[in-house]
Amino acid sequence: MSAQTASSRRPSGGLRRFAPGAAIVLVALLAGLSVGTSWLVAGYLRESAVTASRLYAVVFDALNDPAPDAPSSALLELGAQVRELGIPLVVTDSAGQVTAAANLPFTAERDDPRLAAYIAELDGINPPLLTPGLGAVHYGALPASGLLRSLAVLQGLTLVVMVAVAIVAYRNATGAQRDRLWVAMAREAAHQMGTPLTSLQGWIEQLRSEGVPPAKLAEFLDADAERLQRVAQRFERIGNPARRDPVALGALAERVAGYFRPRLPKHTNRIELEVVAPSAGPAILGDPVLLEWALEAMVKNAIDALQGRGGRITLAVRTDGAVAVLRVIDDGPGVPRELRRTIFEPGITSKRGGWGIGLALARRVVADGHDGMLTLEPSETGTTFVMRLPLAPTTS
Repeated sequence: MSAQTASSRRPSGGLRRFAPGAAIVLVALLAGLSVGTSWLVAGYLRESAVTASRLYAVVFDALNDPAPDAPSSALLELGAQVRELGIPLVVTDSAGQVTAAANLPFTAERDDPRLAAYIAELDGINPPLLTPGLGAVHYGALPASGLLRSLAVLQGLTLVVMVAVAIVAYRNATGAQRDRLWVAMAREAAHQMGTPLTSLQGWIEQLRSEGVPPAKLAEFLDADAERLQRVAQRFERIGNPARRDPVALGALAERVAGYFRPRLPKHTNRIELEVVAPSAGPAILGDPVLLEWALEAMVKNAIDALQGRGGRITLAVRTDGAVAVLRVIDDGPGVPRELRRTIFEPGITSKRGGWGIGLALARRVVADGHDGMLTLEPSETGTTFVMRLPLAPTTS
């Protein structure tokens, strides 16, 4: 591995190493922002309720006071309390001259030219209260409007932190899933190479013990070497565009079945594997190495489902319009209901010690590499996976 490649991977590893701590900090910050926002809103509503109650009490008291000067006194008290609320006010007469002002953002005399511009600003916030023949009252917003802007900023920060938490969680989960996939791919490679390597070791031991090569040894060794070569080709194709060679699905199914048949239980918990196809076809355009890999993964999944009980596996091939259809059917216990929606996701498996890579790999080969579909077909008994691939165009 080059130094550049190694250095380019360090930030990702560091990010994943510190991701849990970063997520905890972000979640704590999110909780703090949420509590702070709630506290500010609650405080504002409580203060507004107290202020409104006080104003209503003054008006109610004046209306129920029999004294002749009670309304005037109430109005004076209301005016004082409105000033205490901090609402900016400017009162003008019928000629537009300023007669009174309160809570201005600057100190000014009544003839200050800045007041005209400020009155226009207040009128932009609220329309003035006009009294014909007397004048108008120009007023602005409560100081709490600034608090509401602060709440909007806090909500924005909360949203940003939520997005950051989601990104950290997604990257951490993606990195963990990627690690699981790499481990699963390594185990898959070891599993696929294990059978021919074991066979080769058996032939070597037989030669050592007997000294005389058995009949057809060259054919057996050639078959094992071919198997190793196909396994190597599969992993070489990962990440590369799928080839577009003519592939006969019937012949492909028979070849995969021929590989598994000698390795199936023959006595206890017997498993039978049959191919139902009209001929070597139908023909499609695809990568025979990757398609064989996908079909082997599906058949291996069916064999695992029948382990300990025996049964039958059928590879049924036919055409449906412009589509070639290949079904892998077993009469096992079926896919648990809770896994049916996620059965093709990496890491999803019902087998103890399984890595959930086979069906995910098969769907990627079929869908991404060959513009096809791989689905779990609803069935009352057993399990049926359906591979659909477009037929090769016919030449006239």
